[in-house]
Amino acid sequence: MRRVLLPHHISEDPAPAGGAIRDYAGRSMGTSWSVRLVAAPDNALLDLQQGLQAQLDSIVAEMSHWEAESDLGRFNRAPAGGWQVLPPAFFDVLSFAMGVARDSVGAYDPCAGALVNLWGFGPHGRFDQPDFIPPSAQRIADARAQLAAQPVVLEPGSRRALQPGGVQLDLSAVAKGYSVDRLAYFLKTQGVRHYVVEVGGELRGAGVKPDGQPWWVALEQVTDADAGVSQPDELVLALHGLAVATSGDYRRYFELDGRRYSHTIDPRSGMPIANDLASVTVVHAQCMAADAWSTALTVLGCEQGLRLAERQGLAARFVVRDADGGFTEHMSTHLRGMLDE
Repeated sequence: MRRVLLPHHISEDPAPAGGAIRDYAGRSMGTSWSVRLVAAPDNALLDLQQGLQAQLDSIVAEMSHWEAESDLGRFNRAPAGGWQVLPPAFFDVLSFAMGVARDSVGAYDPCAGALVNLWGFGPHGRFDQPDFIPPSAQRIADARAQLAAQPVVLEPGSRRALQPGGVQLDLSAVAKGYSVDRLAYFLKTQGVRHYVVEVGGELRGAGVKPDGQPWWVALEQVTDADAGVSQPDELVLALHGLAVATSGDYRRYFELDGRRYSHTIDPRSGMPIANDLASVTVVHAQCMAADAWSTALTVLGCEQGLRLAERQGLAARFVVRDADGGFTEHMSTHLRGMLDE
């Protein structure tokens, strides 16, 4: 059975008369991006492709932990006790990410890049290389001790950040979502009000299509489910003034000695998550928030994550792996309230 999620607020702004759908696409952050929009017949939207790509290139230049000369890369290499002035967007994204870290009591932490790197999910010493060896308990303990010793300090007025020594920022659980928001904002500056933006599977939409229908998207299903195993019924969302992001244990992982190691690391233990969650989807007005919170709730697991989603007023869907190979779905109150029943 197909189920439908509707936004609580729907704009009555119609698509441009005689408008047509136009598509733009490219690559950034090691993944693909796409934009589908409705434009009036007389709107040429000159250089829009280049403008969209330039927005993403700017984010990479500031926040990529894969680019050694990015602003983030330079911060990660800065000596202990050094203050770095960050670009406005970088500072805002890092501030938001650290707020989620605080509100999730450390289940998500943008400062835990050293742990991500140890487990082979960073730019070097990758898990898919033949010489990769999982970190020892001592190396994990050392990285956790360094993370806990001194925090990164932010000064909002000056946009300065203190590198306490050895902290490795990793914004991969928030930067993709931010990039979706950034493209959406750029489209608005170009006079585009009806669109759907996607970067690496994270989405945000506004307005309607030429036929007046919203941008319908299906919530991501578990992709590694065994054939014949039933999953929760399909959920489709009217992506109208909303964004959606999913964190899943099937996206990136490696297997060793019969055990699966997820790319999602619990900063509190220093270990890949080992709970029974297959995926967490968050629907939010901001894709940056949906992206970060889907990661934090995944780390917490279904029971604790659902409680936190209720406290934060998040629209969240948890898909749990059952012992018999099937799946069970749990929804927060806010998401359930969006069901068209």
